[in-house]
Amino acid sequence: MNFRPLHDRVLVERLESEEKTAGGIIIPDTAKEKPMQGKIVSAGAGACDEQGKVHPLDVKAGDTVLFGKSSGTEVKIDGTDYLIMKESDIMGILD
Repeated sequence: MNFRPLHDRVLVERLESEEKTAGGIIIPDTAKEKPMQGKIVSAGAGACDEQGKVHPLDVKAGDTVLFGKSSGTEVKIDGTDYLIMKESDIMGILD
């Protein structure tokens, strides 16, 4: 199934978090926080202003981004967990 977000929304796949701390302690799955990094899978065309003009998004498919802990709506598509969020929920792009 293909999914294409509308307007200023993006489809994000969370990236896995580290298994160990900087000190070498292994973190069990039950104690891990959900990662706040993800990869853009697909993006909408952009937001419309009041005059109907479409402003393209600053992010594109393939970008690695940072977002807030409670950002987006969790969905499952073809057995894979994703987040659907607005571009404004994204804090920045990692290079």
